[in-house]
Amino acid sequence: MEWVLIILFGAAVLLLILSFIKSMKSSSKMEKQIDQISNSFMDDMYQLEQKIRNLELDAEITAQEAGILPVSSEHRLLLRDMLDLHKRGYSYDSIATKTQLTKEEVDRLLAPYIKAKDERSKVAQ
Repeated sequence: MEWVLIILFGAAVLLLILSFIKSMKSSSKMEKQIDQISNSFMDDMYQLEQKIRNLELDAEITAQEAGILPVSSEHRLLLRDMLDLHKRGYSYDSIATKTQLTKEEVDRLLAPYIKAKDERSKVAQ
């Protein structure tokens, strides 16, 4: 009876050690896979940043060649916010409230972008 218990206890210890070694190997494989995925994402992010930087430079060059005056970053952010709100279906009154402008100012600032969109949709029809 004692020998059976000793053999079972020894087998349990041996199996515990084997499972520990196997889990160490699988965790190192998992870490390698995570590192590969992380590196892949970092490369993709770097490429996207380069493309965005190139687009920004191209836009600057195009604006310079066309003689368009540079718009301040605050004005550009305001326009972005207003266009985003308009595309999401906000009324001019609610856009004016959110941006702390008058309805007429909102209408004046959005007019070139809305007209261009309306003209494109008429051509498509």
